[in-house]
Amino acid sequence: MNNREIKFWASGYLGRVLLGSYFPFVRCTKEGTENLEQFRQKGQGVIFVFWHSYLLPLVHYHRNEGIVVLVSEHSDGEYIARVIRQHGFDTARGSSTRGGVKGLRGILRAAKQNKDLGFTPDGPRGPRQEFKLGAIVAARLTGYPLIPLMVGADRAWYLNSWDRFMIPKPFCSLRLRYGPPRWVDRDASQEEMAAVARDLEQELREAALELNPAEAQIREGLHEQG
Repeated sequence: MNNREIKFWASGYLGRVLLGSYFPFVRCTKEGTENLEQFRQKGQGVIFVFWHSYLLPLVHYHRNEGIVVLVSEHSDGEYIARVIRQHGFDTARGSSTRGGVKGLRGILRAAKQNKDLGFTPDGPRGPRQEFKLGAIVAARLTGYPLIPLMVGADRAWYLNSWDRFMIPKPFCSLRLRYGPPRWVDRDASQEEMAAVARDLEQELREAALELNPAEAQIREGLHEQG
């Protein structure tokens, strides 16, 4: 095992230990669970869509559910892949900017096994909270419903990364909100797919602003930088 592989292995192991010992100190409530449970009861897979910055709490609260997540083939994507695999996720490697066809094939194979899928539509490198079409294409090809998944914390740290990656503070109140499902017709045009993406982007952006007190300040700061 070379030094690079050791770093990847250590990131996965430490991620599992740290998240498992950290999140018991966070209070979490879930909203709109009926939007998800109706499919779980039927044994039908879904596509979760959520902003990249909220990945950390979702890894913990959806652990060991066998969800397959599209993860970038960039080296930083390997760190994410190792951490989420330690929490019972699987991965399809690729993105809209690199390895996209390969990643989509992995997603379609998972859908044939009726597994839930996860997309960060603004990943892997942004722009922040801009909804790319990968999840929409997957929904059209699989027939899966899209479930927007929103996250909020009343107190959190935000890293100085492109997505302003969120780390909820200990003893904060965390909210997970599952939005109404949306479908994409098998014969949907490019314009129709883009319209679904715009609607989901607006819903996810509005929820981020509502649920996270710091979001307005983050957006203002990004606007000033731009």
